[in-house]
Amino acid sequence: MIRIGFWCLLLTILSTCRANNGTRIPLYSVHDGERTFRDVQTSVKVIGQRWLNVFHQPEVHPEALENYLDAQYYGPIELGTPGQPFKVVFDTGSANLWVPSQKCSWFDIACLLHNKYDSEKSTTYEANGTKFAIRYGTGSLEGFLSTDTLTLAGIKVPNQTFGEATSQPGIVFVMAKFDGILGMGFRNISVGNVEPVFDNMVRQGLLESPIFAFYFNRNTSDKAGGDLFLGGIDDRFFTGPITYTPVTREGYWEFRVDKITVAETEVCTGGCNAIADTGTSLIVGPYVGVRKIAAAVNAKALPGGTFLVPCDSIPTLPNVTITFEGRDFVLTGKEYVIKVTQFGHDICLLGFMGLDIPGHELWILGDIFLGKYFTIFDLGNKRLGFAEAVKTPPEEKNEYSTTTKTTTGSSTRRTTLPPSHANLRTVLPLIPLFPARCDNCPHLNAV
Repeated sequence: MIRIGFWCLLLTILSTCRANNGTRIPLYSVHDGERTFRDVQTSVKVIGQRWLNVFHQPEVHPEALENYLDAQYYGPIELGTPGQPFKVVFDTGSANLWVPSQKCSWFDIACLLHNKYDSEKSTTYEANGTKFAIRYGTGSLEGFLSTDTLTLAGIKVPNQTFGEATSQPGIVFVMAKFDGILGMGFRNISVGNVEPVFDNMVRQGLLESPIFAFYFNRNTSDKAGGDLFLGGIDDRFFTGPITYTPVTREGYWEFRVDKITVAETEVCTGGCNAIADTGTSLIVGPYVGVRKIAAAVNAKALPGGTFLVPCDSIPTLPNVTITFEGRDFVLTGKEYVIKVTQFGHDICLLGFMGLDIPGHELWILGDIFLGKYFTIFDLGNKRLGFAEAVKTPPEEKNEYSTTTKTTTGSSTRRTTLPPSHANLRTVLPLIPLFPARCDNCPHLNAV
């Protein structure tokens, strides 16, 4: 586990994604201004703790609590009948849905400060009572399972089992702008083998296609943070062809990368494994590979695996190219360098972080990459799709809901938050939370 002090920084950038013949859910950012050094100083520690813990412990996958501080995009859901509203992080790195419970302790400050689910107020509640716990670096989030109707973008999902959290450790949840987590990973990583929300929607025939996609708005002056699409893709949110690649291991959304190059330097020679992770801000890779990229762009190392870049060099920095399925996915210097402020001055950070995970040459493609490329998660065909995201999302006529045209001529429903959220702007990405155990994922449990 990496220990990093005040010097440790993490970057985060905007992203982009979307869907067709389906339902569109707006995402909102918890930040409405530019990021500061203070905003990002804990993120490197978070990433290091998370990924080292995932691959180091065969029985438990603890999660650094500070990781929640990096969760910046959230969207609305409702549980129960009538619906009880919650703000949740849509997380491709976990597979469980949980929200605070009305039955939490009076001493649980995080619970008291957030929306809580009250089963007594729901006519569709079904008791389960099975205990659940998600392990974290400094304790466990504990509670019990319940079943009720979930409403997501106007779609009612009956019989959805979820966690009622009665104990949330640490102060991180106290500070969180969201109430809970809605995991969108494979069932293999679901705590208690609970059926994930998306799987449940597909099984009940509530979606036209077993597909979801993310679009993150890179325009920081825009009020919208991005969109999550369920059941299809909307081709107004990307340009050019979609490149599909198979999922190589069902757990996280993992696939094969052929090579990574910068200038004349080739990294990941002979191919390597990568994870498309909406919950990681940076691109994370083996330290030796990231160090080559840093050297090629004249970046100086900081403690913890991050690098400082001269701000005036951004226009002349070489492209970084990630190649798979015969296609080059290019990031320019402006796209892989992030500016933060400290005492009124700009600081430029390389959007790559070095992290050695023993036994795994793994690259984690976070929002630095996904911010440029609209990303499709195709559960039915066990594949990922990537297309270049539009820089500016199409305008909508109605603040609350609209009907948009898709490539097949059918409609896409959209729900939005009320105007009181209109000042929220895209700055940071979604954060993945890893399950307590993955019994069916020996490749993830291996040291």
